[in-house]
Amino acid sequence: MLKVVEGLPGPALLAKALAAIDAANAEDPVQVDADGVLRPKEVLHAERMSHWLEVLDPEASDAQRLAARAHHLRRWVSPRASYPDGRAAYLRWRADQKRRQAAEVADLLTAVGYDGDTIERVAAIVAKAHLSTDPDVQTHEDALCLVFLELQFDELADRLGDEHTVDVLRRTAKK
Repeated sequence: MLKVVEGLPGPALLAKALAAIDAANAEDPVQVDADGVLRPKEVLHAERMSHWLEVLDPEASDAQRLAARAHHLRRWVSPRASYPDGRAAYLRWRADQKRRQAAEVADLLTAVGYDGDTIERVAAIVAKAHLSTDPDVQTHEDALCLVFLELQFDELADRLGDEHTVDVLRRTAKK
């Protein structure tokens, strides 16, 4: 449950936190075309995560909403290219990203005034803790898969070729 801190009512605190996440992601140097307008890549990703979470669970908790918005928080600071090629390195990069993003969102939420329980819950969702047993984390993963298909799949398919793309689709569908 959302604890009201420093006199901010729940919706105002949520809005302040979402704005802080958006401001952090607005620093992304990578710009992408979104309907003819160049926008920071991770801002667009965060907005699409929020959209798909709303579609999948209109009654989502504030922790889910914050986690969706922060899923790729400042992702560019540790690019995939900074790790070696190969699946093992890719999985290590993803695990490192989840830990870093969970820690950064925890710091950000502390700064805007969230309570420890909410911060822990957001960090757990961002880190995808207990994916197989936690319905909120599974909903987060479902939204993430939809964002991947919407924003990243075409580019990945062009880069990987047919056989590898089919493997990626199979893994995505299992999630």
